[in-house]
Amino acid sequence: MELKQLEYFIVLCQELHFTRAAEKLGIAQPSLSQQMALLEHEVGMPLFDRIGKKNILTDAGKTLLDHSYNVFHEISQARAAISELQGLERGTLKIGSLLTVVNYLLPPTVIGFHNAYPNVELSVQGLRTGDIHKGLLQNELDLGITFLPIEHEDLVSIPIYEENLALAAPIDHPLAHKESVTLQILNDTPSILLPDTYFLRQVINEQCHSINFTPKPVLEMTTMESIILMVSKGVGVTILPKAYLDYIDNNKIKTIPIQDPVITTQIGIAYRKNKHLCAASRVFMEQLITTVKDKRLY
Repeated sequence: MELKQLEYFIVLCQELHFTRAAEKLGIAQPSLSQQMALLEHEVGMPLFDRIGKKNILTDAGKTLLDHSYNVFHEISQARAAISELQGLERGTLKIGSLLTVVNYLLPPTVIGFHNAYPNVELSVQGLRTGDIHKGLLQNELDLGITFLPIEHEDLVSIPIYEENLALAAPIDHPLAHKESVTLQILNDTPSILLPDTYFLRQVINEQCHSINFTPKPVLEMTTMESIILMVSKGVGVTILPKAYLDYIDNNKIKTIPIQDPVITTQIGIAYRKNKHLCAASRVFMEQLITTVKDKRLY
């Protein structure tokens, strides 16, 4: 069993299509098929059920996939430990962050880190909560900045601050002059919200259910920028993190605190359990926590 075969196997598991996987890997499709046949011979069991044009992982394939991720996790651990011997003179750091905090929270940390350690290749991706968890588990990310709690035995988290959600209304809306509103407003006013699959929407839904109604937005949109645009055009109101609304400072929108209940979310740093945190990861975490304190978000 070769590392190359496991690498090919992981990509094929992601694509479940030999031609697409071969294109992604930059090899010929017959070569991929040959390598998978050799891998199945080594394992002694089929890794895929081929039903018509569809490929489905067998139980053996699922087991091998879990262990394959662990193999490459250990390799990344070895690289990180060796790089540690060179301090912060080189290396890479890949971070996945919630879209809500990429703009207002990360820039000071990213700029400070890059200025101090210009030879460390830093990559920051704005991602959804589930994609951050997936990236950490599949060793595609070193650190995640995500909503807490995380219910996965292979991920560790460190809380860094709590943030309130607030109502955003058009500046000429009847609600704009109010000092605060209750969550019941979502039952009485047209709204634009993230889809149900998003963590923030799930938090809002849970709070609404606790006071016996289900929010029914007139629009669901997948980006905060598009939601803010619709609010500014007078389509309806929305609920988003107050820190994000304060950061964008849109003069066509009024931010109004929500009372009864106050809705909060917790933000934290996550990484894979038993992962060797290299010097770059540790320094970035320390600088991020300092940024949080400086912004008085804690």
